[in-house]
Amino acid sequence: MLGLFKKKEKAVEIEPQFIVVMVNARLQPIHRGEIYEDPLYDILSKESKGKVSGGGTLLSGSGEIEYCDIEIQVNESDNSTVELIKSSFEQMGVPKGSKLKIELTDTEIEFGNLEGLAIYLNGTDLDAEVYENTDSNHVYSELDRLTQGVGKVFSYWQGPTETAFYLYGTSYSLMKSQISELVNNYPLCQKCRIEQIA
Repeated sequence: MLGLFKKKEKAVEIEPQFIVVMVNARLQPIHRGEIYEDPLYDILSKESKGKVSGGGTLLSGSGEIEYCDIEIQVNESDNSTVELIKSSFEQMGVPKGSKLKIELTDTEIEFGNLEGLAIYLNGTDLDAEVYENTDSNHVYSELDRLTQGVGKVFSYWQGPTETAFYLYGTSYSLMKSQISELVNNYPLCQKCRIEQIA
């Protein structure tokens, strides 16, 4: 009979640890999931290091996306976990100016290997027939085709007066040069503006 009524030892609850990656990319939530969260989830599961536990998007006053973040719950915030997350992002391609924040130690690591280009199509000041006879989907697919091997369109945004396409790649100046013929010759690209965003 001895030992039958021994008190059960309480399992020690380990506080979850978090690493937050601020991605310096203008991504709609669906594109954030496709490009980063889903592949990262698979990598962390395979290595038994943790899981993607959330994500968010910061919008500017105009409603345009400024950047997004991805929250990762990890078993430990050790060097090997941090390095796995950082190298995974860099393999997927992450814009310069991105940051990895380790909550346990309150440290930030800046990283990133891609440059960003945003092209804004003018949605209000062109002739009516331009809007009737052209297609922003054509611009999207041409941007992707022309920058192949250097970059690609990661996401887009439709604002009240303009439509933006966000390209990320190894060189802003090279992407700008690759799309110059389209920008100069396709009617819908008249009065567009181009900005470096990473």
